[in-house]
Amino acid sequence: MSRSSINLRPYQQEAVKAINDHWMDWQRELLVLPTGCGKTVVFNTIAHDRPGKTLILAHREELIEQARDKYASMFGEMPGKIKASECEIRDVTVGSVQTMCRRDYTDAFQTVIIDEAHHVLSPSYQTLLSQFGSAKVLGVTATPDRGDKRGLAEYFDGIAYEYSLKTAVKDGYLVPIMAKTIPLEIDMTDVKVSIGDFQVDSIAETLEPYLPEIARSIQIEAAGRKTVVFCPLISIAQELVGMIPGAREVNGESADRKETLEWFDKAGPGAVLCNAMLLTEGWDCPSCDCVVVLRPTKIRSLYCQMVGRGTRLSPGKENLLILDFLWLTNKHNLCKPASLVSENEDDIGAVVKASTDEEIDLFGAVSDAEAARRQSLAEALAKQKRKKSKLINPLELFSVLDDIGLADYEPTFKWETEEPTQKQVEVLEKFGVDAEGSTKGYCSKMLDKLIARSKEGKATVKQIRTLRKFGYDPIDWSREQASKKLSALAAVDWKRWRLHE
Repeated sequence: MSRSSINLRPYQQEAVKAINDHWMDWQRELLVLPTGCGKTVVFNTIAHDRPGKTLILAHREELIEQARDKYASMFGEMPGKIKASECEIRDVTVGSVQTMCRRDYTDAFQTVIIDEAHHVLSPSYQTLLSQFGSAKVLGVTATPDRGDKRGLAEYFDGIAYEYSLKTAVKDGYLVPIMAKTIPLEIDMTDVKVSIGDFQVDSIAETLEPYLPEIARSIQIEAAGRKTVVFCPLISIAQELVGMIPGAREVNGESADRKETLEWFDKAGPGAVLCNAMLLTEGWDCPSCDCVVVLRPTKIRSLYCQMVGRGTRLSPGKENLLILDFLWLTNKHNLCKPASLVSENEDDIGAVVKASTDEEIDLFGAVSDAEAARRQSLAEALAKQKRKKSKLINPLELFSVLDDIGLADYEPTFKWETEEPTQKQVEVLEKFGVDAEGSTKGYCSKMLDKLIARSKEGKATVKQIRTLRKFGYDPIDWSREQASKKLSALAAVDWKRWRLHE
């Protein structure tokens, strides 16, 4: 078989290896990659290398053709296609779930890959997937929140690989994200909720009186940017376009849909494109550098899809600006810009406050908010009676590694709640961590962090813990730097050492 013409990025290589490794133990696994990080490249690589026949499932024409075109560009051959009257099965086939769930394909595929896997629990997907009882399954999705993961845990065994939005930005694969909250208070307290999210008709009714002020804010704040606006209904998108000179609207029934999208793709700063959730999946415009979400949601995966339209790299593009508004609700369960990188309501609230009337770096603002929580947790830990053991407990590890994610961890999948394995316990002890009272999932998370530090040659837990007693903060030191400092301290007698060198 032909080889790919695309060189995988380091994290894509890691993802492919992790997926294949986890299939040794799991039947159904998840790959979590932020929008814009090449999920199609990863799952096409997997599909190409799998034994037997592989099915790539999607629910929209754009996603089907995107997967087929990318596969052809990578391997020089076009996959089969199952959609409507077309039914051509090859070693790799891309299929429409709407078409396939109405026919019998029992055991026709040995591997199934689900694009946009957050749809997997819907009846059409479950009807079709029941035909492939012994198949290996890979679900691909953007960063889900805890609620999403709990839902996906009903079907999947676990997450094989996850690459965070924050890491993607840090590594330079996505642009930095700025956030600004417009001090326009939009009262959402009476908006109806159905199936876990706000009803679009109710949102539209609430939103309509605010449209003139929203239009004015977009013209002022996004004047030098290329903006896509997500609206709850087509009528709202069309009404908003009438208030913004030069703006255009696109929907599924637009006769000039192709021309409108081409216009926006080629347009410069000041262009505004409004849509009613048409462009959340299967549409790319890397030069877009401003996103306005007028379709408030409680579902983080949906919010990620909208914001993800602006996170891709493009020549001359410095960052993405998210324009947000003060959505007033009686509960703190609405996705905000900070929801992309934090699930803590206190952190999110602090970022909203900091971003009002001022553009702020999203990750920096979240880090500032997390710092206060770190201090509070560290103080609580200091009050605990410490064991005489040389090992540290898991709760203390977050403080030693300065990793708030360890403190926020909650088990999702069933295996995560099980007792840790003997191997996990032994390896953690070698790292200086006592696994007593921890779950298998938490031990796995701790080991991921510790092994990653070890591969990077960074200071060990034991080194960090000792050096902090002498007033140093060696979290970013190498093992060699930490070792030299410890040797210097020992040479002048630990007990008499003072931090005045």
